[in-house]
Amino acid sequence: MKTKDFWYQLPQEYIAQEPADPRDSARLMVLNRENNSIEHKIFRDITQYLQPGDLLVVNNSKVLPARLVGTKIPTGAVCELLLLRQVKGDTWECLAKPGKRMQPGTVVSFGDGSLTATVEETLEDGNKHVTFRYDTATLYEKLDEFGKMPLPPYITKQLEDQSQYQTFYAKELGSAAAPTAGLHFTTRLMDEIRAMGVNIAEVTLHVGLGTFRPVKEDDATQHKMHSEWYTVSPETAQLIMETKASGHRVIAVGTTSCRTLEAVWARFGSIQPCSGDTEIFIYPGVKLGCIDGLITNFHLPESTLIMLVSAFYGYKKTMEAYRVAVEEKYRFFSFGDAMLIL
Repeated sequence: MKTKDFWYQLPQEYIAQEPADPRDSARLMVLNRENNSIEHKIFRDITQYLQPGDLLVVNNSKVLPARLVGTKIPTGAVCELLLLRQVKGDTWECLAKPGKRMQPGTVVSFGDGSLTATVEETLEDGNKHVTFRYDTATLYEKLDEFGKMPLPPYITKQLEDQSQYQTFYAKELGSAAAPTAGLHFTTRLMDEIRAMGVNIAEVTLHVGLGTFRPVKEDDATQHKMHSEWYTVSPETAQLIMETKASGHRVIAVGTTSCRTLEAVWARFGSIQPCSGDTEIFIYPGVKLGCIDGLITNFHLPESTLIMLVSAFYGYKKTMEAYRVAVEEKYRFFSFGDAMLIL
């Protein structure tokens, strides 16, 4: 499987710079796996394709305002840290800029100086282990005070409201990026879906930036995913297994929910309550055991995410759907439009 096979040409102006307003007014491409039809709808029309007894599985992870811009002590040079993963206590793995100038022992001050960071070590991939010190009860309070949302580099417009990059049901702090398929839901739409007899279950997968990095190997199967932490509660596990036993559909809201469910299924052959780290890489040829449907955005060329979609929907059909999306001028990536695959 060649990485270049997942390339497609995308005009720059199709990359969404802000979410649809209201959120559920984004466009929705509906793909039917049985008859290969393609329909063009609005996201709130998703109710037309859901049935009583279906189960939507959402990722309730909340994005940390994890981008910190500060100054080195004592030089005053401007530098940046992006928190990626908690290592232990107040020590985090971070992406540092400029990385070469932030060697072990470097101290960085943020805001009024009530938050500082000391670089402990440099990892093989250039990331840093950094220990934070602060004057509040938790580091998260300082991130709320000084941090900014770590928007992807293709979003160049500043957010007017940081909540635009959070799902309305986000609750478990820990992601470096939003599970963006969920951004299309509003409380009103979700209430309407529940009223139809469709169930909602939550999992947690803390999204790492490695999820969105392009695959660099020519042979895509040689790509190594970054580890991400997940948890599935007893209530969610039971609801999923009851849904499958009754012949109804389990529909993953986003590739992060999909990866969580398929990682657990690959581990146990069923969905059981558990937590841990996963490096699951889903690409064409990998058999999916749990999900019956997928709601997702339009992803970057040559990314692991477009490969995941291809594993579920089929390579040729996925690339054709992307061709149609470009032709129909859909909006792409994190704040872009969505597809529903059933």
